[in-house]
Amino acid sequence: MWRGAVSEEKSKESVASTRRALLLGLSGGAAVAALAARDPPAKAAPATRGADGYSLGLVPTSRTPAGQDYEFFHNRSVYAYAAKDGALSREGFAGKRWGMLIDLNKCIGCQACTVACKFENNVAEGNFRTWVVDVELGSYPDTRRAFLPRLCNHCERPSCIEVCPAGATWQRRDGVVEVDYDRCWGCGACVEACPYDARFLDPVTKTANKCNFCSQRIDQGLLPACVESCVGGARQFADLNDPNDPATRQILTGAVQQLKPYTGNEPRVFYIGLTSELQNNPPGNPTLWSVEQSDAGRSWGDWKISASPEASHV
Repeated sequence: MWRGAVSEEKSKESVASTRRALLLGLSGGAAVAALAARDPPAKAAPATRGADGYSLGLVPTSRTPAGQDYEFFHNRSVYAYAAKDGALSREGFAGKRWGMLIDLNKCIGCQACTVACKFENNVAEGNFRTWVVDVELGSYPDTRRAFLPRLCNHCERPSCIEVCPAGATWQRRDGVVEVDYDRCWGCGACVEACPYDARFLDPVTKTANKCNFCSQRIDQGLLPACVESCVGGARQFADLNDPNDPATRQILTGAVQQLKPYTGNEPRVFYIGLTSELQNNPPGNPTLWSVEQSDAGRSWGDWKISASPEASHV
């Protein structure tokens, strides 16, 4: 009751002040100025900053075009873990070895993983870090439909690292293969060296791009976007160094397959139910390297590839 009475008195006093200003013949502008001087507007609360100095809950000041990683649609606080945990974003977790297990018996080809990856990593239009191939195997009338999720295999011996002349691609301690977009000059050597068609030249950044297991998420204890969005539970993210991890236990049984095991890359993406037709001759990336070079503003040159109209994987 006491607070209400005080508030009511202040309201009456404010009304009286307004009337006095008008009776004294002040113009409308002067009256407004007088009232503004008497009751200045409340100042906005200062921006909240974490201990690492990053603004929390604020719109990023820079606006990067599509394809330049995930800053455009994410708050700057997403980078806070890098400052908080030192070199975690570059070095990764010591003692861990990330991998993925994909059960093709559970994949329904819904492409939810493809869409989630595009949104999470802001991948340029027409390019994909992960995608699900929908193919028809066999010959009429003995045909069947198959789905094959594809992504970077984060190999134990990545051939893409060895051929990079700029040192722009490296492997973290936990096995994640990353790309330094500031160092990459878009020569395409790594794109050609990857036996899994997992890399592409980004038409916006003019650099190599690929799946990074959503390192910005796993470094904060989250699952990769493709794993979290899989409606059939076909994808499992695992620490291959942990024998108690359910996916790792499945992999250790040996009842799994890898794409192109003869390459010597030792991929760390494993499949359940991978057919022989797809294991050694999987369908490639939806975009050809020659087209990517053209989109990146480079001449065709040695990148011109003759592509047969027939599907080589059937």
